[in-house]
Amino acid sequence: MLKLLITLVGTLAIGAAVLQTRQQRLELYHQANQLHRQIDEEQTHLWAQQYRIALVTAPNAVRETVRNAGVPMSARDPLLPPGGASRMNSRAIDPANDPSAEGGAPPQ
Repeated sequence: MLKLLITLVGTLAIGAAVLQTRQQRLELYHQANQLHRQIDEEQTHLWAQQYRIALVTAPNAVRETVRNAGVPMSARDPLLPPGGASRMNSRAIDPANDPSAEGGAPPQ
């Protein structure tokens, strides 16, 4: 009789532990689902922001904004520095005029 009682109490304890872990697992799944939903909502919000930024910064939108503001706009070659000289003719890159470069002109 005592063995049966110990077995019954042990079985009930194991059953309660299993139910408790199952409940914890369900709560964790619920929290993970909520987090995924929040992440999806934030991602949608970020995509909407990126879309609005892309609309405002599109070349034709910038051109129209500049035109409406009355600011003169001219195209510039992106490979040329502001002075107009090509980069290869610049003293900063030309090894012939750079004393720190190997084989460059000696310091004066």
